[in-house]
Amino acid sequence: MADLPPLDPEEPTPSGPLAGLVVADFSRVLAGPYATMLLGDLGATVVKVEGPTGDDTRTWQPPTVNGPDGPVATYYLSINRNKHSVVLDLKDPEDLAVARQLAARADVLIENFMPGSTAKWGLDVDSVRGTNPSVVYCSISGFGDAGGAKLGGYDLLIQATSGLMSLTGDPEGTPYRAGVAVFDVMTGLHAAVAVLAALRHREATGEGQHVKTNLLSAALSSLVNQTSAYVAGGVVPKRMGNAHLSLFPYEPLPTGDGELIVIAANDHQFRRLCGAIDAPELLDDPRFGSMVERTRHREELRPLLLEKLAAKGAQEWFDVLGAAGVPCGPINTVDQGIELAESLGLAPVVHPGGGPGAVRNPVDYSATPPDYRRTPPALGADTEAVKAWLKS
Repeated sequence: MADLPPLDPEEPTPSGPLAGLVVADFSRVLAGPYATMLLGDLGATVVKVEGPTGDDTRTWQPPTVNGPDGPVATYYLSINRNKHSVVLDLKDPEDLAVARQLAARADVLIENFMPGSTAKWGLDVDSVRGTNPSVVYCSISGFGDAGGAKLGGYDLLIQATSGLMSLTGDPEGTPYRAGVAVFDVMTGLHAAVAVLAALRHREATGEGQHVKTNLLSAALSSLVNQTSAYVAGGVVPKRMGNAHLSLFPYEPLPTGDGELIVIAANDHQFRRLCGAIDAPELLDDPRFGSMVERTRHREELRPLLLEKLAAKGAQEWFDVLGAAGVPCGPINTVDQGIELAESLGLAPVVHPGGGPGAVRNPVDYSATPPDYRRTPPALGADTEAVKAWLKS
């Protein structure tokens, strides 16, 4: 554990299980900062190292909110709470010395530089572990550090090259990306899990280690049944719009006044659906007697369901089907999604350090809950404090 006092003595004492750990965050944009934010939520002291112009996401706007120094990108705010910002120009010898000092004192270092580029600063894994052998050093890249080492890693590229875009959109239309950088987020989650596993290993053995992940590998893992269809079954999946290759119904279905997501992912749910829409005859039809048969005969089953669903509007069916135990739901906008979570008592919005609203950490802990001590920092807000702290 880092031999450092609290960076900010006036800050509330972290309540999470990682309190006392120091994370040197040499990452930028999304995957790395998302991982370090999760560690910060769990109590770690996260020092975000930024170049003189700051993290790219500071400029990714609109939208913005007004801050004390002007507009702040909401993109940046979404992934940088519970951190301290220090500006270091790694081309400057004095700043580079501070960066190396931070790396030497950290429990965890996370970086997403182009593979191989950290050696010129003496911040590569071998150099850092030479002075800090117990460090957990986490590298995140786009395409790994072998043949893809020189390829830039952006989520859109990964959505395209992994195959996700080939699965998204109308079957007869153009491939589409997902509406959020899904693989950056998933890679950040994998990085955080890897760091926690490596910390557990260090606790047991005293040894640090180098953990690596990349966007493409995380994407292929996250495509789960779609990649399995190919690697295990030799089937190349194709776009199906909102339909599911292996399940029906499992898609939006039109009602009397709009679409509703309707799911019957097993025989019990299908029986409940048939009872709720007053269609008991469907249960006696051998074409619909099992999931395999319903999926095979989806084009015959769909119009029969639509005929029944046309009798009521989406909200009325939402109430009826929900009461019957049939998974269903409206296609919400983001604000409606937040409102739904609030109505269900999930308390989705927090205000780190009393600052702008943010979406809470999605995990509840009975003994060591996440906390939200610090608003995302202004560029270089903690530079002098961090330098003094490292000398302590």
